[in-house]
Amino acid sequence: MWTKEIFKTNKPIIAMCHLSPLPGDPNYDEQGGMKKVVEKAKADLTALQDGGVDAVMFSNEFSLPYLTKVKAETVSAMARVIGELLTDIRVPYGVDVLWDPMKTFDLAVAVDAQFVREIFTGVYASDFGLWDTNYGEVIRHKHNLGGDNIKSLFNIIPEAATYLADRDIESIAKSTVFNNKPDALCVSGLTAGSAADTQILTRVKKVVSEVPVFVNTGLNINNVEEQLSIADGGVVGTYFKKDGNFNNEVDFKRVCEFMKVVKNARR
Repeated sequence: MWTKEIFKTNKPIIAMCHLSPLPGDPNYDEQGGMKKVVEKAKADLTALQDGGVDAVMFSNEFSLPYLTKVKAETVSAMARVIGELLTDIRVPYGVDVLWDPMKTFDLAVAVDAQFVREIFTGVYASDFGLWDTNYGEVIRHKHNLGGDNIKSLFNIIPEAATYLADRDIESIAKSTVFNNKPDALCVSGLTAGSAADTQILTRVKKVVSEVPVFVNTGLNINNVEEQLSIADGGVVGTYFKKDGNFNNEVDFKRVCEFMKVVKNARR
């Protein structure tokens, strides 16, 4: 699998580096400014890397409420943060501009990211309104940017949304793979930090065995062994934070304890 080539391990753990609200976001700290955003991101990155994660993914997680057509100032701010951190990054890294695939690839190419994660396919009723996608346009945009080598993680169960079409998860997974050739599929819970359904994870993995399947939300120290026995890797954000609280900073100790369990499970 390509995952072994990039992450240098089986069943890699991709840690989220959640960026604070950015310029233009409702909760942006104008007094602290971008300097504070960069300092917070650097502290979280350090805790994640020193704790032993296999990769990091930068996202504008606190740009709530999210847009499906992200503004230029958000991408510019994210590029500044990642650019200032480049000399500190010691593991493979990716990006996710919530929830805009085009802007995600714009950022990925600008900062030399190795992978991205996004909602690339489907039509949904969501908290953000009617949510439509057009991966044909996105993949052509990626190609025109010179981003063909960037791996794409497809979130096939989006957070805070439901498919408008009544289709079972097996049909969605199989048609997504056939039509779009994703590098990996991600299975999520309802919101950030919510556990993915183990049965759904198993069903997806069974029908797309040729494509890596990642647990996208809700991994914790109590369920990681079970879920990694099915999945090919995981994305972790909320659990790594102090007290497991989405709004808190990354807790180095929690990262270390979690990764110890992961490494034992890999054996």
